[in-house]
Amino acid sequence: MVTFVLALTGITGSIASDAMYVVLIPLGALAFKAAGRSPVVGLVVAFCSVAAGFNASLLPTASDALLGGITTAAAGLIDKSVIVTPVSNYFFTFVSSLVLAAIITVVTETVLAKRGQAIEEDTDTKQQNMGDFEDMRLKPREKRGLRNAGIAFALMMVVYLLALLLPGSPLRAEDGSVLMSPLLLNVGIVIAVVFAVVGWVYGRAAGTMTRAREVPEAMAEGLTGVTPVLVLFFAAAQFTAYFQWSGIGPVLAVYGADFIGSLGLPPVLTFTGIVLIVAVMNLLITSGSAQWTLLAPVMVPMLMLLNVSPEMTQALFRIGDSATNVISPVSPYFALVLGYLRRYQKDAGVGTLISLVLPLSIAMLVGWFLLFITWYLLGLPLGPQDL
Repeated sequence: MVTFVLALTGITGSIASDAMYVVLIPLGALAFKAAGRSPVVGLVVAFCSVAAGFNASLLPTASDALLGGITTAAAGLIDKSVIVTPVSNYFFTFVSSLVLAAIITVVTETVLAKRGQAIEEDTDTKQQNMGDFEDMRLKPREKRGLRNAGIAFALMMVVYLLALLLPGSPLRAEDGSVLMSPLLLNVGIVIAVVFAVVGWVYGRAAGTMTRAREVPEAMAEGLTGVTPVLVLFFAAAQFTAYFQWSGIGPVLAVYGADFIGSLGLPPVLTFTGIVLIVAVMNLLITSGSAQWTLLAPVMVPMLMLLNVSPEMTQALFRIGDSATNVISPVSPYFALVLGYLRRYQKDAGVGTLISLVLPLSIAMLVGWFLLFITWYLLGLPLGPQDL
């Protein structure tokens, strides 16, 4: 149960984006150590759940809004009336979260557990790491902050659901539907507001933020970490704009669709090829948004011409883009995890970490794709728009 809960937390934790790498990985190691198990295994479970399960979640995330916007722009090359919402894959990602957590648990308990028994924590690091337990004990003011933040979160969720579901709500779509509500189409803004309010309530209750003028300072400090991403988005936006202006997207899509159609491949083989292409590219382009910006203008229209919906193409991208995150040495988080690993094994290197995460990466890639094929063959809805 510890393994399953840790895995499910990491997968759903993508709602906090890249912050989960910093927060959950050392916590996973401590949780396993407190349970009398190898902290290295706990570290690996946390890393794989956050990275390889990044595009699956029990809750809608800001990444869903980002991917949906890119997919909508790509689908517009063929049909400008197509809108891919942040919840277009929600049914699939919800179930995927549970399935991936189960896969991680099975592989960990059958494969990594044996490795963990053979992995001994370096003697001279044990005493050094003992202080981690005391550091993680909640102080009274932190408990008060968490309680108040939890109450604030619950109240905001009630307000959000009422504004979304209450008949006649001005925040529903013009035709009264829920799916096209600005609260869903702009869920990234909702998530930002919720995090801002909950964070402020915690800061006030725990005493870590006492004055209103500290909020802009904290926001400025937070932006320093995402500045490279903003630069990347600027370049990605220019790429998308030039792609649409040149008209090369529909040309490549038509020729690509004709080529695939001439091969006479069954849909399952076509889907397999798409996932493998994305998985291999992910080893070199670790940013999912950057990779989807490059691939979507070709893949989405091409598969639309083969009667594959944009939502289904996006779901295929999610699978290929996630599983190989943990085995890409060019990822900055790979280096981060290697640093955590060396706290327990000083001689650990790139090969050590890859050997630990590779079984989980392969199992998650194969298991998640098999789930998609089952979903496709049964004709199950990927999201609310398919109902």
